[in-house]
Amino acid sequence: MAKALLGYVGGSDPRLLAEMRRLQQRVQDLESELVRIQAENDALTAAASHDTFMKSIDAHQAEPALT
Repeated sequence: MAKALLGYVGGSDPRLLAEMRRLQQRVQDLESELVRIQAENDALTAAASHDTFMKSIDAHQAEPALT
């Protein structure tokens, strides 16, 4: 009955298994790329916020350092 529900009587189709392995590998590759891009984005965001913070400091209005 289970074989009839799957639509074939023979064993697993090697082409189907190869395609499934290829797609699983592609998903893994895309997930790895996503992690890399997210890390790069986080680094760029941190750098941009640091630059914004440094630009917000007005050196002309700053108090003199104690000597």
